[in-house]
Amino acid sequence: MSTSPGPRVDHGVVAGTFSLDGETFDVDNNVWVVGDDSECVVIDAPHDVDAILAVVGDRTVKAIVCTHAHDDHVRVAPALRERVGAPIFLHPADKPLWELTHADELWDVDLTDGQRIPVGGTTLEVLHTPGHAPGAVCLYVADLGVVFTGDTLFEGGPGATGRSYSDRPTIEDSIRTRLFALPDETVVHTGHGADTTIGAEKANLG
Repeated sequence: MSTSPGPRVDHGVVAGTFSLDGETFDVDNNVWVVGDDSECVVIDAPHDVDAILAVVGDRTVKAIVCTHAHDDHVRVAPALRERVGAPIFLHPADKPLWELTHADELWDVDLTDGQRIPVGGTTLEVLHTPGHAPGAVCLYVADLGVVFTGDTLFEGGPGATGRSYSDRPTIEDSIRTRLFALPDETVVHTGHGADTTIGAEKANLG
């Protein structure tokens, strides 16, 4: 009797732009997909629907979960929703940022701190981690030993806070109180760039 492989993380990188406060930058965004062989959750929706679907494969997408509403993380969320028929999840505190990109349509489900999103034999736990954006969240998957931090925490330290709707003391507090409470060996899958671990970033932030 064969059994389906358990939950896993799949990864792609998509190139595009990020715009805020009248400036535009070229960026490469990580695409993270969590699930098993039959169903999955897509974390963030940057730049290119087809590139995201290449990571998804033939699985059923159960949700599109946005770590925050900067345009490089939500630009193709409505188009992806239309293609796969899955709801968009976003923390409501990021509505002002969402409306900069999508003035005429909304997300479907409000994210809340402590919310649990089951998929493919595992569960994503929502951690509200404001600072980079008011509604920024991280997604902790305890049984896989990973946390998806969006732009809250990177290899080398906190995400940027020099633009509208961001605040450095707030992001540092979010990281210290929420993320540094996770086990040191937890792998940090970021919104841009390389992986790190909670333990390594404790040393970086001091």
